[in-house]
Order: sequence, then C-alpha cells, then structure tokens
Amino acid sequence: MIKFDSPLAAFLHWEKNTPENIFLRQYIDGKLKTYTYKESGNEARRIASALNSYNFPPQSKIALLSKNCAHWMLSDLAIMMSGNISIPIYPTLKAETIQYVLEHSEAKAIIIGKLENYKSQKSAIVGIPKISVSMYGVNDGNTWEEFLKQHEPIQNPPKLEPENLITIIYTSGTTGKPKGVMHTVASFTNVSNQFLENLNIRKHPKFFSYLPLSHIAERIGIEMGGIYRGASITFSESLATFASNLEATQPDLFFAVPRIWAKFQEKILLGMPQKKLTILLNIPIIGTIVKKKIKKKLGLSEAKLIFSGAAPIASSLVRWYEKLGITVLQGYGMTEDCILSHSNFPEAHRIGTVGKTHNGAKAKLSPEGEICILNDCLMKGYYKDPEATAEAFDSEGYLRTGDIGEFDRDGFLIITGRAKDQFKTDKGKYIAPAPIELELSKNPDIEQICIVGMGIPQPILLIVPSEEGKKKSEVELSKSLINAIKTINPTLEKHEKIEKAVVMKNDWTVDNGLMTPTLKIKRSQVEKIHRPMYKIWFDAEKNVIFE
Repeated sequence: MIKFDSPLAAFLHWEKNTPENIFLRQYIDGKLKTYTYKESGNEARRIASALNSYNFPPQSKIALLSKNCAHWMLSDLAIMMSGNISIPIYPTLKAETIQYVLEHSEAKAIIIGKLENYKSQKSAIVGIPKISVSMYGVNDGNTWEEFLKQHEPIQNPPKLEPENLITIIYTSGTTGKPKGVMHTVASFTNVSNQFLENLNIRKHPKFFSYLPLSHIAERIGIEMGGIYRGASITFSESLATFASNLEATQPDLFFAVPRIWAKFQEKILLGMPQKKLTILLNIPIIGTIVKKKIKKKLGLSEAKLIFSGAAPIASSLVRWYEKLGITVLQGYGMTEDCILSHSNFPEAHRIGTVGKTHNGAKAKLSPEGEICILNDCLMKGYYKDPEATAEAFDSEGYLRTGDIGEFDRDGFLIITGRAKDQFKTDKGKYIAPAPIELELSKNPDIEQICIVGMGIPQPILLIVPSEEGKKKSEVELSKSLINAIKTINPTLEKHEKIEKAVVMKNDWTVDNGLMTPTLKIKRSQVEKIHRPMYKIWFDAEKNVIFE
C-alpha cells in the first residue's frame, strides 16, 4: 500500500496516475453526475486560484457549509490547495450557531453548497466573501460556476507540512456551545495510513457518503479513506432516494449510527414479519437466498467491513443482523482523538463491546473509571480555549474522553456511560442511564429513549415510539412499555428501578434541537424542556403517561 504524507499528496497522486478513474458520483435531479480525478482536480485547482485571488494571509480559515455532496470534497481539496484551513459547519445548524462558528473561527470566506433551507441560515453570514454552488440552487455572492470560468487552475499547490493545521472541527455540541477541535496534517495522515494498512479494503474501492462530513467519522473513514485509497465516492440525492442510491452503489465499506441500523431493521420487518423471516432463515438454501436478497436490497452485498459507531448499539440488534449474515462491528472514537481508539474487527469481535485498541493507540482507565486515550493523532487542543484544552488531557498526555468504561479479561472495552450524563434522584444516589437505556432499546416499540430523575425519588423513562409503536393503541403501547420495565427492574439496584414511562408527543429531531447532527440525543435539552413536569408525571396514577 502506498503511504502518503498528506491528503493532498494522495489526491495529486491519483490525479496524475489514474486521471480517468471516477472519483465522485453525485445523484442530482434523479440522474448521476460523475467527476473523474482529472475533472475533480481541475475544478479544485480553479477554486483554489479563486481563493488565492482574495490575498488572504497563509493558513486562513475558510468555512464550508453544505450537506454531503461532490462539492463538499472538491471544496476541501481547494482549501488545501490554497494553503488554508477548513472550517466545516454542520448543514443543519441554525443561524445563531453558524454565526458563532464563523466569528469564533475568524473565517475569511465561506463556500456554500447543498442545503435544505439556506434562507433560514443566510442571515448568519455577514462581512465575508461567499462562494455558492448554483448547481444545488444556492446563488449568493460569487458562484462556483462563475469562478470556474474566471480562474485558471493553480499549477503548483503548496506542500502541506505535518505540523500545520488542516482543519478545525466544531463539535456537534450535546452540551453548550460547540468547541473547535484543531487537527494537523500529521493527524489526518497518521490515522489514514494506519487505518488503511489494517483494513482489508481493495485499491480503488467504492464508498458511499451520507453521514455528515462535518463529523470526524465520515471525514476520516470516507473522505480521507477514499482519497488515500483512490476510491470512487457516491453521494445520495436526498433522504427519499437514500435507499435506492445505496442499493445501486453496493459499497465496499459501510458505516452507520445505531439509529440507522434500527431503521433498516424496521424496514425489513415491515416487508417480512419476524415470524416469517425466522422460518425462512432456518430453511436450507432458501435461508441463503433470503440473506443475499436482503443484503443486496440494503446495499451491503459487497461490503467487506460494516461498522456502527457514534453511540452504543444494542447487542440484541447486532445479533439480529448476524442471523442475516451481516456482521456489524462496533467501534469507538471521538473528534478529539481523530477516531483512532477502539474497534471490533472480523478477526477480533466481541458483541457488547467496542473492541480493543488498534493501530498503536493506548488506553487506560482513570481511578474514576474514565476512558483515557493516547495516540499519534490527538487534537492540538480547542481553538482559543486553553483552559478546556488543559482539562482535556491528564498529566501523562492522555485524552480524557468523558466516557466511563471497563475492560473485560481479554482487553475488550465496554462503555458503561458518560460521566456528565449521570444524575442523582432526590435520594442522593447516582444513576448512569446509558446501560439501562441500551437494554430497554431492545423493545421494538421504542425509537428514542432518555432516562431522567433529578428531583424525584425514582427515575422515569421518556420515550419516542418507533413507527411500529406508533401504530399501536395507547393500551397496547402501555402494556409493551410496562412489560419492558417489569423485565429490567429486577436487574437494577433499588435506587435505579424505573417508576414510570412517559410517551413523548413529538419526535426528538435535529430540527427541533433535541438531537445532534450525528443523531445523538441532546440529553441536556430534553431535560431542560421536560424537567418541570417530572414531579407531576411521577405523582400521576398511571404507570404510562402520554404527553
């Protein structure tokens, strides 16, 4: 495998040696538009020239506001080619947060790509040049297409030095304002070379990009992995076409968050009830045909590696996929450690864990059980926040993750919760909600779940029903939830036992601010909204309350 000293060096290699290979595949208006490595290089070089024409100081910050699309990656390459630092912004953020990121990062310009509702975000961008991609329906400032005509391709992009910043990634912010995580060229190079050396992914693989590229997992796994390996990368057109676009692509590697795995399961069972599926899977030959058909329909027939991350996945769900011949490998990492931490692999896989350390990463537990990570691609710190940076590392230079965990006897890591998620009931005893929530999420009627209990004697359960759960009557759903609570309570300590379940009226979504762009529940926001009702719900006569 060729090792490159920067993402830009990797791209330039493929641009020179495989110019006619397809690099980017973009579904738009129901059609597939492709970009070869040569065509991609030409566009990125011209936009780099456009950025240089502003005469910004070297290593200026260039913001990038867009959903995943071909132009996200072309923009990132252009920013590298112009010797600047990318500031990716989650495309679902509200204007207030976008404005904060732009001001805090001191962004000199912004590239605006594919967005759902730019009108509501536009007011955040003032006083800096805008480059918008009109192909996606945004025409603000100068357009990408105009700049392609006006500027010649940059001929000699600068060599990216290992110690230079390549990006500042603003965390999705489950609590408070997002922090700017600073990563160097060396961080991206080290993690990309090390991952690809261990992963059994062929040269020029097929990748599919749909999770936010503003997030570290997609940025490293798909963008960097794709650039370093000379991949072709496909982007779906919309949520409505996601399934068909994925099925048409059949990528070599696939990564999803637990919520998506649960959605896939729900969709499969809508087409084939569990009882029928179980019967068919147990019939020789027929079972094999059914497995192949499901894998192809999901778009996973050629995937050699299938991962889940960003949040814990229920062991029961992983085992369910195993019966379909789909091995979902759970991994663990975060923006600050460039996701180089723990993972399960086909040769070392233990369900219920996030695997062992890999690629030279080291891990230890603090006396309080906090997971601490050391590798050669840790962040340089939080931008303009020396205090938070100092708090993020221990005296030996290990990153303090904020997650609580334990190792089994073979060194597999089990995450048991998040330090900040722990709460006290009015009995004064701490409760770690994550393991309980994970166990309860086995119930197919539950889509989203949050255990709370500040100020009341026992915890209560807030849930958003799944599509299956929403079809049930209040009586049927209540019975299902009561049974789930009765099943789990005997396994819990006295102070952990769940008293009630409250069914939410509305889903928790990114749009209403109750989920992060990476589909994790914003516990602090859920609590902020509902805490005034805890006592009323707790004192109610019914065991299941409908909001």
